[in-house]
Amino acid sequence: METIIVQLPGTARWGGDETGSPELIHLGPGDIADFGRGGAGVRIVLADPGISRRAGQLEAAGDYWRLSNFSRSVSYVVENLEGAGEYLTVAPGRLGAPVPFEFSRVVLPALSGTAMFKVFAPQHAYLGEQSVPGGGEQTVHPFALDTTSKYFLVLVALCEPRLRDPSDAALPGVGQIVERLRPLESCRDLTRSAVNYHIDYLAFAKLRLDLGEEATAAAEGGRTGAKRTRLASVALRFGLVREEHLALLPPRGAGCLGAPQEAGA
Repeated sequence: METIIVQLPGTARWGGDETGSPELIHLGPGDIADFGRGGAGVRIVLADPGISRRAGQLEAAGDYWRLSNFSRSVSYVVENLEGAGEYLTVAPGRLGAPVPFEFSRVVLPALSGTAMFKVFAPQHAYLGEQSVPGGGEQTVHPFALDTTSKYFLVLVALCEPRLRDPSDAALPGVGQIVERLRPLESCRDLTRSAVNYHIDYLAFAKLRLDLGEEATAAAEGGRTGAKRTRLASVALRFGLVREEHLALLPPRGAGCLGAPQEAGA
């Protein structure tokens, strides 16, 4: 199972066809990937003349990753995309700096301003809530979900109608999830594309769904609807989202789900 996933520069979505022109690089424990302007062995290409041909290296380790900076003069920045401006700096020549963030953006100074790519660590481990201190080795949940993350808020909003009424088969569309979450301070700038991104991340990286024919036989709107349906089904079936998680959402009067959206939402 992969430890980290690298989204190559210029790509925007999860779940694409990786056989012809890969958008994502999957790395398991011990795997490495060099980044830089390009050359032998460089897998993450940053096309800027101000960046060294081999500028650095990523190494997957356990449920996190390490970054090495091969530059002798400039630092690299790793931003926490789920944090409030949190970041760490990797100094010139630093090797194997551990990165604890689940959602990261690596930023390098370049002639064009900055060059960047994203790194995700979807297998971050979170101890089960029923773990007993001193009871031996702790059990780690097979679905490593961070309940403080924005993607978890998206999942809770998606499951909300069925949590409140199990007989309700309707699921909110992407636009409705945006409106439901926007009253939260952390979601003021949430967009439809961001929600789609989080849904893809949940489906392909966190819950590792196999949509099978559901994702290929239908039109684009059908694929989106099938993905949301499977996400909600797995999350509710295995108790990943429960009634107590509804407290993470804003008061119902602050954002209204309204009627379900059309299939292409």
